[in-house]
Amino acid sequence: MSQSNALIDLNTIPAARPVLIAGPTASGKSALALRIAQAQGGIIVNADALQVYENWCVLTARPDAADLAAAPHRLYGHVAWDAAYSVGHWLREVAALMAGPRLIIVGGTGLYFRALTEGLADIPATPAAIRAKADALSLTEMIATLDPATAKGIDLNNRARVQRAWEVLQATGQGLAAWQADTPAPLLPLASCTALRMDAPVEWLNTRIARRFDMMLDRGALAEAEANLARWNPNLPAMKAIGAQELISHLHGELTLTQARDAAIIASRQYAKRQRTWFRARMGDWRGIDPS
Repeated sequence: MSQSNALIDLNTIPAARPVLIAGPTASGKSALALRIAQAQGGIIVNADALQVYENWCVLTARPDAADLAAAPHRLYGHVAWDAAYSVGHWLREVAALMAGPRLIIVGGTGLYFRALTEGLADIPATPAAIRAKADALSLTEMIATLDPATAKGIDLNNRARVQRAWEVLQATGQGLAAWQADTPAPLLPLASCTALRMDAPVEWLNTRIARRFDMMLDRGALAEAEANLARWNPNLPAMKAIGAQELISHLHGELTLTQARDAAIIASRQYAKRQRTWFRARMGDWRGIDPS
């Protein structure tokens, strides 16, 4: 837990309201969520699209046994490695938890928080044949066929987001932007929550990212990659864990462990930069916290 987390005045966080904690990787979100849960009660709910999968525990920094014993946690590691899982699946699972104790929802997947607080369009499931066709296309090929409104509203460097938009257009004949324009009321409007955004300084966060990846290696990240080697498929969402591709490349003899480690740290820093950009653009109404 970082020192600044310890300095957050919990008296400013109403104990009866849901708490949302968003921020880039390695910014101390989970430590803050655990402290709030221990002090005020509540269930910690995962809002990270990679921590839902069963096959990556160390590499996605899922809560360890001590954290799980310290407070109740939900939606961590409960999805099979080869299963389809979307923001719609996640939102329905969160809805099922709302009848219980106060929720403390923590993670780095901005799309989850956006759907939670702004609503989610009820888009039909993508047929398997269309998904298989999308898997075979390049990012450039998919972007070229998107409708302008959708292309303007998504990160065109994010293959998962582009592929989702392409699949929706192909499956329904209507662009993702049009579907989103017809969105139902949100499950948890922002006004009903305490919304916290971790504003981590770049250099501080970069140092933490490097230190954390070294800790992951010490705690068995390479063995975790070995366990996924036989079923490795980079197109599966579960295989998008930051550092997975680099460790698999090492196991294939393409990189030394040092090279894999350095490449994974660079990838993590780039991912954190994208997260910061997204949060700044879309979470201006959230309370910013400097965790350094």
